[in-house]
Amino acid sequence: MPRGLALARPAERGVTGDRRVVALFSATMLTSAILLFAVQPMVARFVLPTFGSAPQVWAVALVFFQAVLLLGYLYAHVSSSRLGVRRALTLHGVLLVLPVLVLPLGVPATDAGTSAGNPAWALLGLLTVSVGLPFFVVSTTAPLLQRWLVNTDHPAGRDPYFLYRASNFGSVLGLVSYPLLFEPRLALDDQGRWWTWGYVLLAVLLFACAAFVWRNAGAARPVERGADEQLTVRRRLTWLVLAAVPSGLVVAATTVLTTDVAPIPLLWVLPLGLYLITFMIAFSSGGRSRWVFRASVWLMPLAILAVAVVTVAEIRSPLWLILTVHLVAVFLVAMVCHGRLAQDRPAPQKLTTFYLVESAGGVLGGAFAALLAPLVFNALWEYPLFLVGAALLWPGVRGVKPRRVWDLAWPVGLGVAVYVALTELSYENAVLIAGAAVCVLFALRRPARLAAGLAALFLAGTWGVAAAGTPVIERERNFFGVRTVEQGSGVRSLVHGTTLHGNQLLRTGLPQPTTYYHPASPIGQLVTGGPRGITRRTAVVGLGTGTMAAYSQPGDEWTFYEIDPEIVRVARNPRYFTYLRDAPGATEVVIGDARLSLEEARDRTFSLIVADAFSSDAIPTHLITREAIDLYFRKLVDDGVLAFHISNRYIDLESVLGNLAREARLACYAGDLDAPLGEGIEEANASAWVALARRPEDLGDIAGDGRWQRCETGPDSHTWTDDYSNIISLLR
Repeated sequence: MPRGLALARPAERGVTGDRRVVALFSATMLTSAILLFAVQPMVARFVLPTFGSAPQVWAVALVFFQAVLLLGYLYAHVSSSRLGVRRALTLHGVLLVLPVLVLPLGVPATDAGTSAGNPAWALLGLLTVSVGLPFFVVSTTAPLLQRWLVNTDHPAGRDPYFLYRASNFGSVLGLVSYPLLFEPRLALDDQGRWWTWGYVLLAVLLFACAAFVWRNAGAARPVERGADEQLTVRRRLTWLVLAAVPSGLVVAATTVLTTDVAPIPLLWVLPLGLYLITFMIAFSSGGRSRWVFRASVWLMPLAILAVAVVTVAEIRSPLWLILTVHLVAVFLVAMVCHGRLAQDRPAPQKLTTFYLVESAGGVLGGAFAALLAPLVFNALWEYPLFLVGAALLWPGVRGVKPRRVWDLAWPVGLGVAVYVALTELSYENAVLIAGAAVCVLFALRRPARLAAGLAALFLAGTWGVAAAGTPVIERERNFFGVRTVEQGSGVRSLVHGTTLHGNQLLRTGLPQPTTYYHPASPIGQLVTGGPRGITRRTAVVGLGTGTMAAYSQPGDEWTFYEIDPEIVRVARNPRYFTYLRDAPGATEVVIGDARLSLEEARDRTFSLIVADAFSSDAIPTHLITREAIDLYFRKLVDDGVLAFHISNRYIDLESVLGNLAREARLACYAGDLDAPLGEGIEEANASAWVALARRPEDLGDIAGDGRWQRCETGPDSHTWTDDYSNIISLLR
C-alpha cells in the first residue's frame, strides 16, 4: 500500500523550535499508522470465514484499503489546497466524530449465498460497511499533518517529511503486532474494542494538533524550497508506475504464498511489512539508505530469477526456503522502486500531489493483481508479469549500452534452449538454474535485456515443464483459485492451486475411490469398518471430484457442500469425472459456505459428516472451531460420526481437534497412513484423518484398531473458537 514516507531529520534542516510540537505531531502520526495497519489484517480475518477462507480474500481486501487510502489522500489534497486553513480544520473536526456511528468494529451477518460465484464485489461491499468510514478518516492523517505543519510558523514546517519516521515505524509495528500479539491473545470482539479505544486516542491527539495549527496559521510563511517546481506529466507517470509495480507484486506474491500454505494473517503481513520497511529505508536520510539501495540494485536480478526457478520448477519445500525466495524478491523490488521514488520526491509544497499520484499507482497495481488478473488469466500469471515489469524499472549497474539487437536475440535463444533442454532432459531444476545464471551474465547492462530474459525463462520454462509433465485438458480460474484438470496414463486428476483434489481411473465399470480416499486409507477404514448404516445420511463438506460418493450404498442420501461453483461444474461433467453420476446412493450438491448452509439443515439428520474442505493446503479455520463442532453434532444423530481430513504439508491440526474433543467430552481418534495397504489399490496418496463421536463404540472397529490412536492434545488455552485461532503455533 503506497505511502510516501520521507524521513529528513529536522535537526539537519536547522529546526530549533518547540520540541513538544514535534513530539505531539510525531505521536499523532505514530498512532495513526498503528491503527491504519493493524486494522487491515484484523478486518480481513473478520470476513475470512464468510468467503470460504480463500486466499483471494486478502488480495481483494488490500485493494479495498488501497482505494480508501487514495480517497483519503484526495481529501487531504483538496481540503488543503482549496479551503482555508481554519475551514479545513473545522471540516476535519466534524469528520473525526463520524466514525463513532459505526464503532466498535464488527462484520454484519451474511447468508450462505454471499460467497457463491465471484464474491469479490460482495466482499468489497462488506468491507465498506464494516470499516470503510473509520479507515478513511485515519488514512487522511499522514498527508494532513504534514500540510498543517507547513501552514504554521514552526521551523519544522520548512520540511515536514521528518514526520514519516514515526509513520514508518508505526506502520510496521501495527502490521506485525496483529499476527504476533493480538490474534494469538485476543478474541475478535476484544480486538475490535481495543482498536476503537486507539481511535479515540488518535482523535484527541488530532484535536490537539489542530488547536496548535489554528493558533499559528496566521503567521505561516511561504515554503522556501520548490515553490515554482513543475510536475510534468512524464514525471507523474513515472511515480505512478514506480508505485504500481511493487504494490501489485505484494498482492501477487501473497496470493502465491497463501495458496501454497494457508490464508493466515502471518503470510499476509510478511510481504506487506517488508514493503513498508523499504519505504522507511528509501526515504531515510544518511549513507545507510543509499548503501541499501545500491545493494538492492545489484541483487534484484538474482532475486527475481530465483523466483522464476522456484515457481517454474514448482518447488514447495522446505517452507523456510520458499518463503525466503519470495520475500527477498518482494523486498528488493520494492526497495529499488521506492528508492527511485525517494530520489525524485518534490518539495513539501507539492507533497499532497506526490502522495496522491503514488497512492493511485498503488491502487492500480493492486487492483490489477486482485480484481482483473483472476478474470483475464487462467493461472497466476500476474506474478511473473509484475516481476518482468520490475526488471524494466531496474536502473542497471553499468553505463555501457550494447547494441539493441541483442536485447531481443539472446532472450529468444535462451528461451529455445531452455524449452528444448526441459523436454529432452530429466534434470529440470538444473536446466532452470543454468538458464537463470546465463540470464544474469547477459543482462547486467540493460533493464530491457533483463526483462526479456526473465520473460523468456518464465515462458519457456512453464511450457517445457508442462510438455514434459501431465497433459492439461482444462484450466480455469476464479475468486477461489486455479483449477486444473489433468489427464495422464490411465488417470484423470483435479488440482486446485497446488493441491490434488482427487482423481479417477479411466476404466469401465463403477469408479473406485482413489488418492486420499482409497479403501485402505483412514477414511476408507472408517466407512467400511464403522457401525452398520454409517453412510445412510451423509454430509460431505468439500466436493473435489466427488470421490467420497463411491462409498455410498443403495438407499443412502448424500449431501455435498461446496463453495466454488466451478468445482461443482467440473465434478458433474461426465467427460471428466463420474463419481456423482455413478454413485450407488442419491447425491445432492449445495453451493455456498458449508457452515452457513449446514445451519439450514434439520438437527439430528446425518449419520456421518465428513469435513474435507480445503482452502490452499489447509482446512479453513472456521470449520474447525468450538462453535463449528457444536453445529456438526447438532446435525448428527445420537450415534453419528464426524470425520476431518487434516492432511497438510506444513500444518498439524490433530491437537486442535484433540482439544476440542476433550472440551466437548467426545471420543477422538487419529489415523495417519503413509502408504497404501493391500493389493489392487491404485493411485493412492498418504493422508491423515481424525474421527470424533460421542462414544468410542460409535466409531466401530477403528476404536480398537492399532492403526488409529487417541488424538494428541495441547494446553486448554489453545482451544480454537470463532474468535480465536493460532495457526502459527502449528507450523511444522
